[in-house]
Amino acid sequence: MTFTTAIFAPMIAHVGLVYGLYFLLLRRRTALVKAGEVEVSAFRDIRDEPTESLRVRNNIANQFELPVLFHIGCLALFIAEADNEVALILAWLFVVSRYVHAYVHVTSNRLRWRMPAFLFGYAMLGLMWLWLLVWITFS
Repeated sequence: MTFTTAIFAPMIAHVGLVYGLYFLLLRRRTALVKAGEVEVSAFRDIRDEPTESLRVRNNIANQFELPVLFHIGCLALFIAEADNEVALILAWLFVVSRYVHAYVHVTSNRLRWRMPAFLFGYAMLGLMWLWLLVWITFS
């Protein structure tokens, strides 16, 4: 893989996380309905969703907040030809932080672990954008 295409790998890995979360949401909701704990209609308006599926649904929403800047940043790095080792390391660290954040969110949901994962990813994303700024300013 060349550096001109390598930036897409962490993007694809994040997309894989989102698809995995949707699959997990489907499994959890199906299990809740089969167990008789909730009616299918409860998911129509998404009111009173059980905690088991609510955490997953909330995490999916999280994947369309800060990660939007990640995908735009990766594309900007690619266009600016700034998708080198520094950019790749930062991108992968961001994606790893999203996986850790998602895992904690859909399991224990302990803020003690979730918040540091979020903040680490937040910092890595900020550094990605800073790297892009430095690259386009001094190249």
